[in-house]
Formats: sequence, structure tokens, C-alpha cells
Amino acid sequence: MPVPNPSPPSTPTPPTTGGPPAGAGPLPLDLPPLELPPLELPPLDEVLAALHVVRLPLTVRFRGVTEREAVILTGPREHAEFSPFLEYDDAEAAAWLRCALEAGWHGFPAPRRAEIPVNATVPAVAPDAVASVLARYGSAGPHTVKVKVAERGQTLHDDVARLAEVRRLAPSAALRVDANGGWGHREALSALEALAGFGLQYAEQPVPGVEPLAELRAELVRRGLPVPIAADEAVRKETDPLAVARLGAADVIVIKAQPLGGVRAALAIVAASGLPAVVSSALDTSVGTRAGAALAAALPELPYACGLGTVALFGEDVAEDRYMPRNGALDLRRVAADPELLERHRAAAERRAWWVGRVRRCYEQLVNSPSPAVQADAPK
Repeated sequence: MPVPNPSPPSTPTPPTTGGPPAGAGPLPLDLPPLELPPLELPPLDEVLAALHVVRLPLTVRFRGVTEREAVILTGPREHAEFSPFLEYDDAEAAAWLRCALEAGWHGFPAPRRAEIPVNATVPAVAPDAVASVLARYGSAGPHTVKVKVAERGQTLHDDVARLAEVRRLAPSAALRVDANGGWGHREALSALEALAGFGLQYAEQPVPGVEPLAELRAELVRRGLPVPIAADEAVRKETDPLAVARLGAADVIVIKAQPLGGVRAALAIVAASGLPAVVSSALDTSVGTRAGAALAAALPELPYACGLGTVALFGEDVAEDRYMPRNGALDLRRVAADPELLERHRAAAERRAWWVGRVRRCYEQLVNSPSPAVQADAPK
């Protein structure tokens, strides 16, 4: 069965979703070592006293899960979230704790804008489920939609059908795809050739790693395929988060407050990279999403709608007034967990014990290595 050749959108995309064309502009290659702002840690006993462990249902399967566990810290400055995925080791998860401790005990930097434009996110669902997902983002419809592709067990035909249904329902929206590194080089080339006709804003992490991403981007430019590349895992999972910029591997970087060690650390990475950035969440609750909004609000420039609308994928939340976009944007109101909801969604005792142990180990990682997961000069 041949892959359909979709038509590009006939309506211009909104200016808030713009960005550079594929291969646009010189990319910085000779960058100085990354210097991150220091963080004074609160006492561990104080952190544990502020700790709540919750288990929340999702409305759709996302990253292979239907429930999300998280630690909520009721800090003195802000309520904060620590929710690294269960499979992450302590060294990687420590950056997530650093983010929570920064937010909870030091607050957020001053904002440069009052609203954050937000995209809708469509998981790797069947076409007949797309409408119900988009409906959660409001009756006006989203101005930007990120669509998950390269799901294990699915095919390129599934991806094309999903994109086609999104385009049918949101004809004027900017579209971007996220493969989470799920393709190899040849698969990515074939897929992006098939999907380019949708007028993609960018393709996020089509292949894993930095060097493979650089090779793919160079080949796309050589073939004249107008698909900009965004790097996500190649930034937050690499020892050197600037490697993407050093190798010219991407047109855009995707940054997330938790995996990069906090709002201020992420701001330092963007400034050092010289690349435009889009802020995204890590399937956070309302509390964690507020840290992402603080990051987006503090960036000098924000050329893209942000992936901070994933609270819509939760069946339940920790905030009574859920932190979701209104008219396609998030405001910067304070977000606090509701005590009654923390109690209602409290995880079982054995899960609480597991998370307390994880917090203790990650705190020790922070004490021994104050900037986890963002050491630019560490050996790879």
C-alpha cells in the first residue's frame, strides 16, 4: 500500500508558531564550557517533611503508561514536583530533584512575558481518537499540534493516518511531530519524506543521539527536504547538553525544566547554545507544569508555542484549578497542590517508601555532584 501524499496546509500558521527553516543560519560550533548557576540545597529533613507521593490516572496511554506517580513538595516559596520516570536511574533523576528544590525553596526568576502560547499534544492514538484528544484543548481548537509518531508496534501508515486526521480537524494549525528517537537513519528519511507534505513546523528527535541527528539533518538539507530538526533527548540525556549546537545537529532545542536541573540551569543552556528553544513538559502535573511556564516566561525570546498542555492528558490532578491553557495560552498564576487532592490520590505505603528512598539517593547525588546531568566537560 503506497504512503499517501498529504497536502500542506492552505492557511498560514500563526506568527507565534514560526521559526527558522531547515538548515537556516549558521550554528555555533566552537562554544565555551557551560557554566551553571549554583544552587543552595535545603536540609534533607526539611525536604522529606514537605513530601507527598501521589498516583494519578491518565486519560490515554502515554509513553506506555496509564498512571503517573509523582512527588509533590510543599516548599516555602512554591509547590514543586519531582517525577522522573520509573526507569530512570538515580544519576539522571537527580537533575529532576534539583529542579524541584530550586522551585520549592528558591522560587522562579522574573518573567519577561505574562502569557505562554501552548500547543496541543496528540499521543500515538488511532485516527478515530484524535477528535476527543483535541477537544480537551478547547472549542476554538489549537493553533499548534504536536503529534507523536514512531510508536513501537505501529507503522508509518499509522503515523500518516494520524497526521491526516489532525490536519482535517485543525486545517490552519501548525503541525510538529515527535518520534522520541524511535527511528533509525533510513526510517527517518523515509518517514520525513512522507510527512513533509503536511508542512511540518519541525520534527522532534527523529533519531537517537547527537551524531546521528547531525547526520540526518545534513542529509535532509542535501535533499532539500523542508523539515527543521528539533533536539530533545539529545539535549537532556547527553552529558554535554551543548553537543547539539557544537555539531550543528538541530535547528531548535527542546528544553524541559525537570530533566535539565531547573529553570535557571535550562536558561543557561539556551543562552550558551545560541539556538531558538521551545519549552515542553515531562508529563507533569499542574505543579510541575508551572515550572515549565516559569522557564518559558523567563526566556529572552519565545518563537514557538510550548508543549505545556499535557495536564489535559490527566484524568485527575493535584490542583483544584487545573493549570491548563485558556484560549491557547497559560497565564502565570501561582499553582498550589490542594491538600484534599493530595490525600485523595495518595500512593500506597510501599510506593511512598520507594519514592522516599529515591529522594534520599538523588539528594546524595546532588550533594556529591551539584550539577547532575548538565556537566558540559565530563567525559562521555
